[in-house]
Amino acid sequence: MTTLPRPITELSADEARRVVLRAQGFLGSTNRGAGVRGVLRRLGAVQLDTISVLARSHELVPYARLGAVGRKAVEDAYWKPRPAGASPARPRAFEYWSHAACILPIEEWPHFAFRRRAYRDRPHWHHDLPDGVYEQVIKQLRAEGPLTATELGGAKRTGEWWDWSASKVAVERALMYGEVVCVERRGWKRVYDLAERAVPGALLHDELDDAECLRRLVRLAGQALGVGTRADIADYHRLKGEQVDAVIADSGLVPVAVEGWSKPAWADPAALETPPRGRHRTTLLSPFDSLVWERARTERIFGFTHRLEAYVPRHKRVYGYFAMPVLAGGRLVGRVDPAREGRTLVARQVTLDGPKAVPAVARALLEAASWVDCTDVRVERVDAPELREPLTRELARLPA
Repeated sequence: MTTLPRPITELSADEARRVVLRAQGFLGSTNRGAGVRGVLRRLGAVQLDTISVLARSHELVPYARLGAVGRKAVEDAYWKPRPAGASPARPRAFEYWSHAACILPIEEWPHFAFRRRAYRDRPHWHHDLPDGVYEQVIKQLRAEGPLTATELGGAKRTGEWWDWSASKVAVERALMYGEVVCVERRGWKRVYDLAERAVPGALLHDELDDAECLRRLVRLAGQALGVGTRADIADYHRLKGEQVDAVIADSGLVPVAVEGWSKPAWADPAALETPPRGRHRTTLLSPFDSLVWERARTERIFGFTHRLEAYVPRHKRVYGYFAMPVLAGGRLVGRVDPAREGRTLVARQVTLDGPKAVPAVARALLEAASWVDCTDVRVERVDAPELREPLTRELARLPA
């Protein structure tokens, strides 16, 4: 943007942090009563990932905000169709490309029209496709109803994860174009159905122009973030900076300045109306949680450097395979790299921000263990060895 509007207010770093925590559902009672669906609506996007240690990331996100909500209840909230009377059954969510592969509220289907159009404008999309395969996949879905790629004729040609079969390429292309929707995950496999059958008729259109789609997604990103820079807002749904620039003045967000931030910021005006207050959550966070999924933002807000090391060679890892930040009192106070052995939650590596973090990390570990039906917690390594015994003692002291 060549000309930036004057900030309407200045937030201290602490005020901005608390605005972010409330917007994300970690401070006060935001969305708690609305359950998992309320979390999805408020965040606007819940990232999916294949890694499962305690649970998959799309389960960890509502758990972090709501506590020990049943894992089946989480899946049902995303995918279970609306109550009887809806014919055919309509999902409450769909999966599409947002920040990454994400679960999105079904009501946002029209606002991804700009992305569907962009995919349709580059039809070959990396993979060659034999003549007639795309049409055959659509025909099979129309005749047989929701199917996985395996049921459509096979997901892969060989054992290599990247070597997709023609039917898998075709159905993924149809998903990107919006002709097909992923309506649930079954054993981590996508279940595909025709958009005309799965998306409510009032939402099934690409009538919104790019500007209207972008305005909505920028506004949603600002609401979910509470306050963020241009880069923060663009990253939320993986928009381009110039796309944000084109619509942010009309998005409903307001310009603010934040102490210590070198870039201008924008905020949800509703987030500025009342001071954030209430009870803080103490919890383990998925590395794919929208509170921490962008490294530079996490460092700016929390002074906490974190990176996912699952794809880093073992000998180069610093904090562990799936190190999960620990949130307590509105701060990130440590990391835990967890594993499960039978009914024991194993903290393979723990990093603590000093002795004061011990009670919070112990509490987060015990709650997570209970949630995944573990009856015991074992600590293997603490980066500050002198804190291992206090942590073990605190785990034994707290009620399970």
